[in-house]
Amino acid sequence: MIVLPLLGALILLVLNRRTDRWGHLLGVAMSLASFVVAVLAFVELLGLGEAERRQAVHLYEFIPGMVDMGLLIDPLSISFALLITGVGSLIHIYSIGYMSHDPDRRRFFAYLNLFVAAMLLLVLSDNYVGLFIGWEGVGLASYLLIGFWQFKPSAAVAAKKAFVVNRVGDLGLLVGMFIVWTSFGTLAFADLGAKVGTASDGTLTAIGLLFLLGACGKSAQLPLQSWLLDAMEGPTPVSALIHAATMVTAGVYLVVRSGGFFFPEGSPQALAVAIVGAATLLAGAIIGCAKDDIKKGLAGSTMSQIGYMMLGAGLGPVGYAFAIGHLITHGFFKANMFLGAGSVMHGMNDEVNMRKYGGLRKHMPITFVTFFIGYLAIIGFPLLSGYFTKDGIIETAVHHQPVLGWLAVIGAGLTGFYMSRMVFMTFFGEKRWDKDAHPHESPAVMTWPLIILAIGSIFLGGYLILSNRLLLWLSPAVGRPEALPEFHFLSTPGLATLGLVAVGAAFAWMRYGRATVPVVQPRGSFLTTFARRDLYGDAINESLLMRPGQWLTRFAVYFDNRGIDGLVNGLAAGIGGSSGRLRRLQTGFARTYALSILIGAALVTGALLLVGNI
Repeated sequence: MIVLPLLGALILLVLNRRTDRWGHLLGVAMSLASFVVAVLAFVELLGLGEAERRQAVHLYEFIPGMVDMGLLIDPLSISFALLITGVGSLIHIYSIGYMSHDPDRRRFFAYLNLFVAAMLLLVLSDNYVGLFIGWEGVGLASYLLIGFWQFKPSAAVAAKKAFVVNRVGDLGLLVGMFIVWTSFGTLAFADLGAKVGTASDGTLTAIGLLFLLGACGKSAQLPLQSWLLDAMEGPTPVSALIHAATMVTAGVYLVVRSGGFFFPEGSPQALAVAIVGAATLLAGAIIGCAKDDIKKGLAGSTMSQIGYMMLGAGLGPVGYAFAIGHLITHGFFKANMFLGAGSVMHGMNDEVNMRKYGGLRKHMPITFVTFFIGYLAIIGFPLLSGYFTKDGIIETAVHHQPVLGWLAVIGAGLTGFYMSRMVFMTFFGEKRWDKDAHPHESPAVMTWPLIILAIGSIFLGGYLILSNRLLLWLSPAVGRPEALPEFHFLSTPGLATLGLVAVGAAFAWMRYGRATVPVVQPRGSFLTTFARRDLYGDAINESLLMRPGQWLTRFAVYFDNRGIDGLVNGLAAGIGGSSGRLRRLQTGFARTYALSILIGAALVTGALLLVGNI
């Protein structure tokens, strides 16, 4: 699974321009081959008993005395592998059409293959060292993909921003790993299982909070979310790959895989995960309500939906199945909508401003239908995928953490508004296109992935959640709650969620469906400006971190120049000046030396006479 896409990336990067004509086909073939291997591994696991569904694959001795490199094939890792390779392969196929006119298309597919390989290493490693290598590989690949069009200053800055912000989270993960090693003497998942219970509460809290910091960076959760919206500067397939099915889900994987450090239920670190998730789902939803850029609106939505997953993961084994279920279904309907947005851009001369869309459903029927299915799934329309997974998280949260659960209900209402706003502004109403726009449906190589993803957006959630299929499947890897949760179709939180979603959709229809949408963005209220500026996240980072960092850097440079260098240079200058003056005593003339000897002898003789008399 890992070597095939890695080999594809290596071939494309080494052979360079010689692969221009067929490089994209190789990239797709390697991703599809990896998916086939994942399916075979999944089928093999299905044929084993529940107690045997943790297959270790030893590779080689990596760091003697610390960790061996190996892979772990269990229900959790293979679920992620299927999502990464399956949805990733559809994105590869879509990219053939989307990037058809890019002269560096072969390099783009190399980076896609590299990303898939790194993400697979992350989820398949049987220890934290291998996970961290994949974690950093994903960071490198995301930097290359977000900044793929590096000739655009905005893309180059966005790539750098994503890389730097993620380093903050990565530091938390790395320090957490140090504490794990010093506390337990191992970094292998299998060995940690029996040892975690021997640690003190303080140690578990420290490890859990540090791992949460790492998860916040990779999954764009508060307070490390600022990179996600800027990352939309990359090509649209990158947004679908990174922000739907792979990179942003890595934080959720880390929390679930490291569940022993976050529980028992009610521990500070578990509560912190749930609080971060609830706060982020609201923040992302608020941001999505005010974005006119279709990709940034979807990015705010991604931030919000990952918040739901983190909320579910913070509830422990009772919420794991709903969190992972929502992660899987989100991979389908969000990739569907990101690729749908790319299809719209493909037909609208790369225009991203929804105020310059309108009425596109008649010109792009396949894109509209598939996007609309994804929209229904994400707002939790009954019987579609998101209805089962997101409402499952909400209901479980209301039962275990009522305040956070009802905040999630409010977030669902906001989701109904901002997603309806997006659909109405893009596909309904009067056309508001530029004169040179000629909207048209995308080619089949781009629409077939949309159709497949839309089908998954309809049926997958119900299949995973009903009868606790996913929970029972994951239990050998993540544990099983004492009482199996049940999905209630007419629960109070569920009905409240549907009601708020309907209100949000109706309000969006009044503002953007029935009413005329101005092409020029209105000034808006303070709250609108607050959301447009990403809740002033960048301003806060600049005020609290960047500017103090600049002053600290300037002080360090001044202290280095005037203090450390000044001391060294001053000492050197003093020695040099003194030696220069002393050197003048060495004239090279014998008479001078004889006079010096005479004077010295006279002084010694006088001193001896003086001492003798005393």
